[in-house]
Amino acid sequence: MPFKITRMLSVFSLIAVLISACAQPTLTPAPAQATVAPTNTEAPAMPEAPTSTEAPMAGDTPTNTPITTEAPTEAMGSMLPEVDPASATGNIIIAGSSTVYPLTERIAERFKAEGFQGEITIDSIGSGAGFERFCKTGETDISNASRPIKAEEVENCRAIGREPIEFRVGTDALAVTVSAENDFLTDITLEELAKVFSNEVSKWNEVRSEWPAEEILRFSPGTDSGTFDYFIEAVMLPVYGKEKAEEAILSAANAQFSEDDNVLVQGVEGSPYAIGYFGFAYYNENQGALKAISINGIAPTSDTAESGEYPLARPLFIYSDAKIMAEKPQVAAFINFYLTYVNDEILDVGYFPASAAALQAAMQSWLQAMAQ
Repeated sequence: MPFKITRMLSVFSLIAVLISACAQPTLTPAPAQATVAPTNTEAPAMPEAPTSTEAPMAGDTPTNTPITTEAPTEAMGSMLPEVDPASATGNIIIAGSSTVYPLTERIAERFKAEGFQGEITIDSIGSGAGFERFCKTGETDISNASRPIKAEEVENCRAIGREPIEFRVGTDALAVTVSAENDFLTDITLEELAKVFSNEVSKWNEVRSEWPAEEILRFSPGTDSGTFDYFIEAVMLPVYGKEKAEEAILSAANAQFSEDDNVLVQGVEGSPYAIGYFGFAYYNENQGALKAISINGIAPTSDTAESGEYPLARPLFIYSDAKIMAEKPQVAAFINFYLTYVNDEILDVGYFPASAAALQAAMQSWLQAMAQ
């Protein structure tokens, strides 16, 4: 199998090992027990460096540093050996974030179109539920996540002999949306947004007096969703504090929760007095029926996501384990393929590329896992 070799001397020797190890087309790695701990984050900076060797504390706040939409350089792309999907067989089981689902689905479709002979199962159940399957029951090979893995989830993984490896795959600008029929809401502050989704008010005019005296219909991802976790930390926590942030939204009147973002989209479309939030890709697919409102005067766009101006930009991840990648080489091949071609697909799906540094770190994590 031909490989592209980077100019990086630190990678050269590792690629040489991979060349001998990958004589078979399915990139069979040696058994490994790699430990790549989750990102430890602090608001408001997006994680762009390679993952830390120390697990984060549960409930760490989300991150939001400048994001780039540049494609990976040739040198970075050549870090990974080429993979032929047609030579890979077997099943791949994936579950987790509904936000990451459309991106992973697109990559899986391309992997199969280029010849993969096995089955790929992808369940959209939320980041938390995805980590349950990956770290507690050990049912899945890959976990989609719209937030970093939590410390207790890492411990759950270790309890069943897994060490989660984090791969950054992109960036989402969380869209706060209303119906296209809404004629009064175009911009909102973060503090007002927290109030809108809280039990503190029930009508729009209780947030701003010029808004209509109509009941607020709230549509939110459920508690198993990484999007819900992110919203709590980025929006509710600064206003209501750690003790009341989650309770404020869960006990609000006229609130519907679902891990299925399509259900939320339909709910928001149904009334001019409805409001909801979900991944940008779901807004992107329904722009005729929805309006994305600006936050603090800043709309969610590729430019504002790249610059870090938009307050609700966040990283997107997939997770796996070196032992899984060794025992199921089709999983290693799929992750290689994912990291190699994600930037070809991500804008069309409706998200934005991770920075070159973040994608390079993900590729390095793949190489490290394969070298164990």
